[in-house]
Order: sequence, then C-alpha cells, then structure tokens
Amino acid sequence: MKPIKVEGRDAGEFFLYALSTCIWCRKTKAFLEESGISYSYIFVDELEGEDKVAIKDEIKKWNPSCSYPTLVVNNEKCIVGFDAEAIKKEFK
Repeated sequence: MKPIKVEGRDAGEFFLYALSTCIWCRKTKAFLEESGISYSYIFVDELEGEDKVAIKDEIKKWNPSCSYPTLVVNNEKCIVGFDAEAIKKEFK
C-alpha cells in the first residue's frame, strides 16, 4: 500500500484519499494537477484486506463518514468532497 506522488510546486502537504471510479475524486485530482501542486493520493477501492481496513481507519480519524474524496492538508485540516475554493485557500 504505497501512495502515488504527483510532482509539482510545494504548496504544503496534500494527501488525497480517493476512489478510482469517483467523479469528484477525479475532479479534485485534476484541480490539484491544473494548479501545479504537488500531492500524494491513494485509491482506496484498489486496496484489499488489512491494507484497506487500515486506510479506512485512517480516513475516519479525519472524516468519520469515510466519504470521498477526503483531502488532508498539512496533517491539520480535512476537506471533504470537491471544493476548489477551500482547496485553493490552503495553498501556501
């Protein structure tokens, strides 16, 4: 279970928990990429067994409903769903 790193400008630490089939997750990824921001992500639906359970437990710490996308910023803040304005406010 290794996150995928997307290179770009360092605007802080952005980590995206996503589903490979989710349109809102794709929109969040596209927004980060179009903004040229470095981020990491993991497709939760592509995990299996204990890896999937561990990641879902991690997500629930930030987003108890475990919905997608869940974007964790600088290990301090969580943005649930696609919200370009909220994401943009977190760019350093």
